[in-house]
Amino acid sequence: MKDNNNSAVLTIKDLSVAFGQGESQSQVVDSVSFEVGKAEKLAIVGESGSGKSVTALSILQLHDPGQVEYLSGSIELEGKNLLALPLRELRQHRGRDVGMIFQEPMTSLNPVYTIGNQLIEPLLVHESISAAAAKNRMIELLDFTGIPDPRKRFDSYPHMLSGGQRQRVMIAMALACHPKLLIADEPTTALDVSVQIQILELLSCLQTEFDMSIMMITHDLNLVRSFADRVCVMRKGQLVETAEVKTLFERPEHEYTKQLLASQPQRLIPADETIDEDNPLLSAEHLNCAFSVKQGLLRKKTGEVRAVDNVDVSLFGAETLGIVGESGSGKTTLGMCLLQLQESTGAVTFDHTRIDSLKEKEIRPLRRQFQVVFQDPYSSLSPRMTVNQIIGEGLGIHFPELTASEKQDKIHDILEEVGLDREMLSRYPHEFSGGQRQRIAIARVVILKPKLILLDEPTSALDVSVQKQVLALLRDLQKKHNLSYLFISHDLKVIRSISHRVMVMRAGQVVESGETEQLFNEPNHEYTRSLLNASLFAA
Repeated sequence: MKDNNNSAVLTIKDLSVAFGQGESQSQVVDSVSFEVGKAEKLAIVGESGSGKSVTALSILQLHDPGQVEYLSGSIELEGKNLLALPLRELRQHRGRDVGMIFQEPMTSLNPVYTIGNQLIEPLLVHESISAAAAKNRMIELLDFTGIPDPRKRFDSYPHMLSGGQRQRVMIAMALACHPKLLIADEPTTALDVSVQIQILELLSCLQTEFDMSIMMITHDLNLVRSFADRVCVMRKGQLVETAEVKTLFERPEHEYTKQLLASQPQRLIPADETIDEDNPLLSAEHLNCAFSVKQGLLRKKTGEVRAVDNVDVSLFGAETLGIVGESGSGKTTLGMCLLQLQESTGAVTFDHTRIDSLKEKEIRPLRRQFQVVFQDPYSSLSPRMTVNQIIGEGLGIHFPELTASEKQDKIHDILEEVGLDREMLSRYPHEFSGGQRQRIAIARVVILKPKLILLDEPTSALDVSVQKQVLALLRDLQKKHNLSYLFISHDLKVIRSISHRVMVMRAGQVVESGETEQLFNEPNHEYTRSLLNASLFAA
């Protein structure tokens, strides 16, 4: 399919890209060649560091020109080599012939300008059109992408929109000049599963409407199966396999492709494993948390949002309770309330002690017993501290009686448990991959020997193979140390893999809870069924 050069919108031949200069130069793309056919949906897949995003950004030369060198090859847009064009001419193609949707819209959109100011910019640059006409066209496009009340949203700022709405704005901006090729770089990574499906369906609809080609960059093979026509698999800067979607999933040829397909989360809880439910480690009754809504110059309270609404929770020893729901469902706020890190009302009991009425000085000694692993280890680990300092910091606070030698022995032991080498202790967080940083974050809390760990989306930013490794690690640590987990996620595959029981949240309320397999096989609530259907569609 799409082998004919006459039908190719984009042709990349023997592309090699390097970063840095001199002895520090590192080659990140190695002799990559592929085509994107007219009206074709091509997916470029691979794990972090595979070179897929570097390849995509090279099409419009969006890398820092002082740090990148195009060692060889050509990038032809309908026969014109973009790499050979002067910058002024290349800019005429950016946004007009080739549009791009970036991975994280919150960082791609300028927070100090309204959505409207940013939306009309491509039209004002590339077309002879007035600002009023550009506004009308973009409002129509916002409406087409499914933004509610587009005329009002046109004057909103990025922070006033949800993640799905921001991504739709990025799509509208990329389509402003009706490009021939749309590059979508991980466009659904940070979105809930139901919103992911909406975005994919929207892209397919827009492709038909504008007769354009789409090149999607992703590490999620499940989304590729339901979206793309053809797939290119990259590993360590090289293209290792190209095939039609159906062929790749049914008869993969390269060992790396087979490894990726086998990396989907598997059920880690044996069917015969039982939990002692006589005495809960953590319980909460009638838990409530509300946030005030303030408006106007004087910031007067005009209402409130009930983030947690009359929720009851129980968690037992060595149990994993999965908490699922879409963004804004209240699942993270619930976790913070249970650990008394967020102001709330209701009775919370931890290990036979009521903690909701304790003052901060009284609850501080208990903090060692319940720890938190956050979603993004890059932002939760101090960039100024070495791994040794990060892991050992808690020991100095909670175990002051330990000698320096004893502390170091414990750090070495936990590092080995999480699968890292001692030689890494002197390094800093930025020197590690995402999976390694998450292992460091896990080591930092497990070394304190807690009874409970709150895991807030701990695998959402990880590649599928690394995700599988981290889940297996968490399960091993649970069995070894008798740990209880509150596992928060919007990824139902991950929740099913590691949870004994599941709670489904929507708008601050628990709409359904039960044993994991029973809930997945026989959901009672319509909202649960809709989440499961969206997850199955993505799979």
